[in-house]
Amino acid sequence: MVNGNVAFLIICSGLVFLMTPALAFFYGGLSRRKNILNTMMMVICSMGLASVLWIIIGYSLSFGEGNAFIGSFDKLFLQNVSMTAGDSIPEGLFVAFQMMFSLISVAIITGSVAGRMRFSAIFIFMLAWLMIVYYPMAHMVWGKGFLDQMGSIDFAGGNVVHISSGISGLVLAYVLGKRREFFQMEYRPHNIPFVVLGSGLLWFGWFGFNAGSALAADGLAIHSLLTTNTAAASAMLSWLLIEKIKLGKPTIIGACTGAVVGLVAITPGAGFVSLWSSFVIGALISPLCYYFISVIKRKIKIDDALDAFGCHGVGGIFGGLLTGIFADPSVNGRVGLIYGGTDLFVAQVLSILFTIVFSGIASFIIIYLIRLFMPIRVTEKEEAFGMDKVEHDETAYPTFLGLDS
Repeated sequence: MVNGNVAFLIICSGLVFLMTPALAFFYGGLSRRKNILNTMMMVICSMGLASVLWIIIGYSLSFGEGNAFIGSFDKLFLQNVSMTAGDSIPEGLFVAFQMMFSLISVAIITGSVAGRMRFSAIFIFMLAWLMIVYYPMAHMVWGKGFLDQMGSIDFAGGNVVHISSGISGLVLAYVLGKRREFFQMEYRPHNIPFVVLGSGLLWFGWFGFNAGSALAADGLAIHSLLTTNTAAASAMLSWLLIEKIKLGKPTIIGACTGAVVGLVAITPGAGFVSLWSSFVIGALISPLCYYFISVIKRKIKIDDALDAFGCHGVGGIFGGLLTGIFADPSVNGRVGLIYGGTDLFVAQVLSILFTIVFSGIASFIIIYLIRLFMPIRVTEKEEAFGMDKVEHDETAYPTFLGLDS
């Protein structure tokens, strides 16, 4: 065990934890003012729910011996987990670091259903989703399970975090139905400074997310930090260029969104691709996500309220595919398509397809069963009045009296 690695991973764990309240600000700023507390609450509650579940059973199901698809029960309540012994870090520290990923993963989903889903229903869905989708995915990718055996790679959560949560959010949005006046009026973000704060903290936390996934304070961590920042910066500039061409004026919402999709896209390959390719990944993901959000989303008419799928699902899929193309053997030993490695690219395609199908079907079954026992969305009158007052009997802005647009 190296003390420098321990200090590094403790800091990275804190950075990844910060990403969840950062997401609350990001989503909250994008929402309508009568729904901001409910939007933030759906994110914040994951910090309690996912933390408790991870200690009780999540780590065991994710990283216990088990089989190709799920772990075992041998590490329930962290029994048989050492807080002092490990290869480069104690296993207990690895538990803490990985726990933070489960928090942000389940929180991402809530962006798809903002403004209309009952809190009790989303809370139960989140609990079930962690057990049925996230823990098996973590095991299959990082716990030496099925997708790892297939030969696919996912450095910090393309499949596990972004594709699974994005697809699940899309399924939830489809089952839940559209908001009032969906595409009949423009939903404007009510607090853009909150969006800037949230995206800035997300970018900051992402250094722990990706660089920390090296699990050591070494050259791979440094490389991952640089590819992460470069992709985010490149994607931000790309999004601003698109807005300048399409709209005539760049926006700060666009700058923040571009940075986030760049961070998403580089996540699966941060520790596998070369630095120059992170420019390409960032530059290309923005037009793809922009087109999905502005064109395809309108055509399929699924109300992904805060574009959880449009950013995380699309970004994760694209990033995973480009990891299979650009993986540089000189970085981490894996050979991408441009270096002659067809096997890795095929494995990436198959793993992404599996993640889409598995998380999509599982999420549909979960929400369908919940709907059999309880209403999953508020009434039209309650939605018009606002989720904050209806679901929590709180208001973010005391002078606000009722309906808004």
